[in-house]
Amino acid sequence: MTRVALIDDHESVRLGLEAACARDADMTVVFSGSTVTDYLDWRTFSGSAPADVVVLDLTLGDGTTVTENVRRVVSDGSSVIIHSVADRPAAVREALAAGAAGVVSKASPIDDVIAAIRTVAFGEPLNNVEWASAVEGDRAFADAQLSARERDVLRLYAAGLPLKVVADRLGVAYSTAKENITRVRVKYVEVGRPAPTKVDLLRRALEDGILSESGDDATTGGTRDR
Repeated sequence: MTRVALIDDHESVRLGLEAACARDADMTVVFSGSTVTDYLDWRTFSGSAPADVVVLDLTLGDGTTVTENVRRVVSDGSSVIIHSVADRPAAVREALAAGAAGVVSKASPIDDVIAAIRTVAFGEPLNNVEWASAVEGDRAFADAQLSARERDVLRLYAAGLPLKVVADRLGVAYSTAKENITRVRVKYVEVGRPAPTKVDLLRRALEDGILSESGDDATTGGTRDR
């Protein structure tokens, strides 16, 4: 029996999904609510095991981000399917990067949603070709438009060097290196890819090919301003 949790702040959507799941003999809805916090509180107070699959709306009305919602649910032990519309490819990419197993459009037939839940519950990959195409076409997401100097600072900083060492390595003032990292963070926020921590900056640098997987980036120098 596949245990499903539904998290969406639109009650009509949840009721429709509940009814569809109820028609499947191998599926049961163990939770239906409007926030991830409500779901995790229910888990704590009921002592119930994590749902096998959590169907999660891309944007909830409680001010949370898709990254934190997906990560909280995945860390709790459930697979996540994002159930959303197709007009925010950057946010969809953010959800997939945070660990969502796949995305199903709210415009999809209900049988497709149930099939997606079943697929993910079996541990099989969900076909996201349509969404991958949308993400690839989102140039704002694909390019944060970092300058050469910003890329150099990000590469060395994300590779693990302290910011003062980064500044010394590049021959710039510490304040300049710090300003560059601040601008990098701002630019990533502007394209829907926030990077508030050093770990997040590492992830962005790897995603954008600024940092290689080999780990030798901290030993190489960068470009210098002319």
